[in-house]
Amino acid sequence: MSVRKLKPITPGQRFRVVNGFDAITTDKPEKSLLTPLKKSGGRNSQGKMTIRQKGGGHKRRYRVIDFKRDKKDVVATVESIQYDPNRTAFIALLVYTDGEKRYVIAQNGLQVGQEVSSGATAAPEIGNALPMSEIPLGTIISCIELRPGQGAIMARSAGTFAQLMAKDGKFVTIKMPSGETRLILSAGMATIGAVSNSDHQLLVSGKAGRSRWLGRRPRTRPVAMNPVDHPMGGGEGRASGGHPRSRNGIPAKGYRTRSKTKSTNKYIIERRKK
Repeated sequence: MSVRKLKPITPGQRFRVVNGFDAITTDKPEKSLLTPLKKSGGRNSQGKMTIRQKGGGHKRRYRVIDFKRDKKDVVATVESIQYDPNRTAFIALLVYTDGEKRYVIAQNGLQVGQEVSSGATAAPEIGNALPMSEIPLGTIISCIELRPGQGAIMARSAGTFAQLMAKDGKFVTIKMPSGETRLILSAGMATIGAVSNSDHQLLVSGKAGRSRWLGRRPRTRPVAMNPVDHPMGGGEGRASGGHPRSRNGIPAKGYRTRSKTKSTNKYIIERRKK
């Protein structure tokens, strides 16, 4: 994993830091695992804009990712590590012994030619997916299922990982990437290792045009708006805008929006830090 700082031969490259893509082994995706990806531009079924600052961007095709890892006790070989335009992490193309191909989220240290598997009998090695009841304590894990059979929904973005802290009956204690410590059913699957592309946080886009390529449109600062448009708008001259809050009045910077009566609060042992 590495990053490169470009020579400033144009103004947009002066501060730009790009990914070295050392881990990527091919630039041709597996055609059988590609599907079309339709863009909404922030519009709903009536054509009305419901989400601002969305639209445009480069055309993409979706890579079908196996988040469930439900092909158990069948050995697969890592054929390639690939870039995925739809997520920050890299993905790995697995070829199973029966010939089936699947994409999975690639973990740090996953190599081409390496054999991986999933299921209770798999070894706790990088890239293997196991029920959390079978994973040793203290192991670094990612791609975690919140409910058994649901598919991985936690710790999936570049460089993220969680740690298995304890086991107690049908629950395990997980320290999440946010710092939150919570209970999760031990029957759920998790993958050994941290997610790949940990250098993603070091990248610098360098120019506004790269945001447009990603489908992000310009955003107007709230303090530059009128009072009718935003709670922080208005005022004589360059007024600071008062208390930071969202467009619909919810305070920002530390205000907790989680419901105090939510049924799953009992599973949270320690809240994430402010």
